Amino acid sequence: MKRTIVVMGTLLLGAGAVMAQQEIAVQQDNLMRAQAKAMYGVILKMTKGDIPYDQKAADQALAELEESVAKIAKTFDINPKQDVVNATYGSSPKVWQNKADFDSKIPPVQKALADVKGKIKDVATLKAAYTTINDRCNDCHETYRLKLK
Repeated sequence: MKRTIVVMGTLLLGAGAVMAQQEIAVQQDNLMRAQAKAMYGVILKMTKGDIPYDQKAADQALAELEESVAKIAKTFDINPKQDVVNATYGSSPKVWQNKADFDSKIPPVQKALADVKGKIKDVATLKAAYTTINDRCNDCHETYRLKLK
């Protein structure tokens, strides 16, 4: 009976750890998806004319980016794939193999956002801002984002 309880307890602890790791993967994915929604679902679509230019929406998208970019380093502190067998998640293990370099990519994105803040007044300035921000985002994505099939 004791052995059964110990085995069950161990299984529950293991399952709890896997669930916690999976929750971390979900948080990381949600953070990146929120950034993509602001960057590509709002800003890029406005620059391409897919949706009408809306100053309030552009400002809100930039504010959301500014807020979420500040959370990247903390959100990516833990590697969820390390403890979750066959995890399906799009971050490269390189994030945690070279965390200092990964973290060093964040301040340039924050600076790009700060540099364009308050300067966007129309589609032309939004396009310039998009290019500036996206270039800094891609500095990280080129190394640390897996290309999903």
